[in-house]
Amino acid sequence: MSNKTKKRIFDLVVTLLSMLVWLPVLLLCTIAIFASEGRPVFYVSRRIVGDNVRKVVKYRTMVRNADKVYNRHTVPISNNMRFLNVPDNSPLYTPIGRIIENFGITELPQFFHVIQGYMSLIGNRPLPEEVLHEIEIEYPGAADRFLTPAGLTGPVQLVGKADLFDRDRLMLEMTYCHVAKQSYSWKLDFLILWYTVLIVLRIKPAMNIDEAKEMILQLSHIPFSYPTKLRRRSSDTGKSRVVVWDKDIRYSVNSDSSENDELTPNDNAEKKHQKVSSS
Repeated sequence: MSNKTKKRIFDLVVTLLSMLVWLPVLLLCTIAIFASEGRPVFYVSRRIVGDNVRKVVKYRTMVRNADKVYNRHTVPISNNMRFLNVPDNSPLYTPIGRIIENFGITELPQFFHVIQGYMSLIGNRPLPEEVLHEIEIEYPGAADRFLTPAGLTGPVQLVGKADLFDRDRLMLEMTYCHVAKQSYSWKLDFLILWYTVLIVLRIKPAMNIDEAKEMILQLSHIPFSYPTKLRRRSSDTGKSRVVVWDKDIRYSVNSDSSENDELTPNDNAEKKHQKVSSS
């Protein structure tokens, strides 16, 4: 059985078995938004969900036309962070929307996308095309975060997207993708889902990035020396730098080589003294 089929079976079984839990909550939220804010109840946008672009539905938790006010074209890039995260205290949130966001259930309607088969329960979040374009300017190959289908939740939600720099977020996302694509584990997806619920309910504290990475690698059958690579383009020199994660350390090497050049495990061992700071 292929890894893709295993993941699809997990998605369908868990989604259908848990329907008695999430469906009443979905209906309650729908009624609450309609009663307090009126139409539209849902926010529909075109997002990259894997190897294509589709309409993705979630609850409308902000004022109408918030996407015209706050998007990658209107909000300047600051601190070199190209992912677009709306601050928790933004006045764009409606009162009921802020409650829904605080409980982490904005994406509940996407359970139907999981049933349809173009999203997964666990994966990296869908992105608008313009956001991915901006990220790829800095990090060529960032589209590898979609080697597996976009998910309702994922490894980033174990840490908190607002607490991650773009580089670290991409590393975590791409580590999950490579593991899920090459050595899929039902246990890994279940734990990510379970821990997400516990974190949202404030029963469990959020993980740090190293704890999340360690969990992913421990539950894979890929040797711990397996690295995740991310190539970053220098705006000053035009040269690219390869940033590599393995089990123990994060480090980088400057490279004039082509995009096809690879680092071997022996190269990795020699470069471990070149640590990358987390900022």
